[in-house]
Amino acid sequence: MKKILDIPKRERPREKLQERGVAALSDLELMAVLVGKGTKGCDVMSVAERILKTLDASHGKLNREELQKIEGVGPAKAMLIDAALEFARRRIRPEGLKISFPPDVLPLIRHYGDRKQEHFICISLNGANEVIAHRVVSVGLVNKTQVHPREVFADPITDRASAIIVAHNHPTGGIAPSKEDIEITSQLKAAGETLGIKLLDHIIFNQKDYYSFLEKGL
Repeated sequence: MKKILDIPKRERPREKLQERGVAALSDLELMAVLVGKGTKGCDVMSVAERILKTLDASHGKLNREELQKIEGVGPAKAMLIDAALEFARRRIRPEGLKISFPPDVLPLIRHYGDRKQEHFICISLNGANEVIAHRVVSVGLVNKTQVHPREVFADPITDRASAIIVAHNHPTGGIAPSKEDIEITSQLKAAGETLGIKLLDHIIFNQKDYYSFLEKGL
C-alpha cells in the first residue's frame, strides 16, 4: 500500500476528486477523502484500507464502536464515517431496481472491481426481477474465494426471494471463468432448483468488463 506522500500530487484522492470528479475515485480513495488525514505512524491510505476491509467483512453493518477499534480511527473520524454510511443507506437504496439484462447489475457491484481480494456477492430478486437486497457473502484470496450454497442462499430465503444473481470480481484482471467458477455455478443452480429460488446469472467482473454466464448460455 502506497503512502499518500508516495502518490503523485495530482493522483492523490482529494486532488483527483477536484480535477476529475467522484466517479473517477476507487472505493479506497473515496474512503481516504472521508478519513481526511492519518495519524502519527498511520498513513491515511492505510487507515482507509483497514476501514474498507472491516466494512466488507461486516457486510456493510459497521457501527461507530467497531470503527473506533480500527487503528488510526478516533471518535471524530468514527462519527463522520458512521454518519456518511447511514446517509448512504437511507438515500441510495437499490431496492426496486429492475434487472432485465446482465449490465443492469453492474452499478450495484462495479465498485468491487478494484478490490485486491475476491468478493462474492449475492443479489436477491422478487418475482418481477426487482432487487430486494444485495450483500457480500464471502471475501477470499487474490485469486479465489471459498463459498458454499448454504451461505449464498441463507439471506435470499429470509428475503423470500424468487431468484438470485451472484457475482464476483477477479482481482487478477481477467474475466474468463475458472474451473472453480463453473463448478460453483452448477452447484448454485442445482441448489436453487431444490429451494425454488432460481439462479438467473453468475457475473464475473473487473473495473472495465464483465462475463455473464447467462449471456454465454448458463
